[in-house]
Amino acid sequence: MTLDDIIASLFPDGHEVRNDKGVILGSARLRTGGGMLVLGVADRTPLGVDEAIKLSGHVLESIGRDSGPILVLVDSDSQRMSKRDELLGLNEFLAHLAKVLIHADTHGRPTIGLLYGHSAAGALLATGLATRVLVGLPGADPAVMDLPSMAKVTKLSMEALQEKARSTPVFAPGLSNLAQMGAVHMMWSNASSLADQLEALLADMPAVHDRRDALGKERGGRLKATEIAERVHDLALQAQ
Repeated sequence: MTLDDIIASLFPDGHEVRNDKGVILGSARLRTGGGMLVLGVADRTPLGVDEAIKLSGHVLESIGRDSGPILVLVDSDSQRMSKRDELLGLNEFLAHLAKVLIHADTHGRPTIGLLYGHSAAGALLATGLATRVLVGLPGADPAVMDLPSMAKVTKLSMEALQEKARSTPVFAPGLSNLAQMGAVHMMWSNASSLADQLEALLADMPAVHDRRDALGKERGGRLKATEIAERVHDLALQAQ
C-alpha cells in the first residue's frame, strides 16, 4: 500500500494530511466524530534536525489547543548522518521529539505508531518506539541496527552475527523479530479496513500500557528484560 492508500483507508471521513518533503503533518477525522493529530516520516527520509523540530513543533502546537489521540506514521531511513546535523546536536533533537511524544501520551493524548515502511536506529527510537503502542503493517522493514553496523560496534564478525540472528531476535532485523521482542505491539492487515482496526485499538487504549518487556518475554524474544526491570524498580524503591 502507498502512503495515500494507507491514509485513505485509515480516515474515510476525511483528513488534512500532507507530505512535505518526507515530513508528514496534519490531522484527520475519526469515525467516532473526534479528531486525530497525524505526523510522521515518509519516503524513507532520514530523520535530521529539520525534520525532528517540525514534528516536535506540530505536537507541541496541538497540546493545549486540541484533544484526541496522535498517530505517528513511519517510513524513514535512519537518523541523518551528516556533519551539519551532528554539529547542531542531532541527538538532542531526536531526544526532544521522543520526549514530546511521551509527554503528550502521559497528558491525555494517546500515541500510536504505525510502521508501514522502513525505519532504523535513532529515527525508529524517536518516532515509533516513542509511542505507547507501535503497530506494524505487512511489508514493513525495521531494523534497530543493521548487521554491518552491529559488526562495527560489537567487533564480531558478520558470520557470527548472522548465526546469532537465526536464533536470537535481538540480533536480527525485520518486522517479525521486532514483534517477537515486544517492540511491535500488534500487526494489522492491509487487506481490510485500516479504519476499523484503528477504531478497535483506540477503544482499547485506556487499558493499554507499555508492555514491551512483558510481551518480549511472552513471545520468547527477550526472556530477561522484564525480570531485570522489575528488580531495578524494586531496588530503587528500597533506596528511597
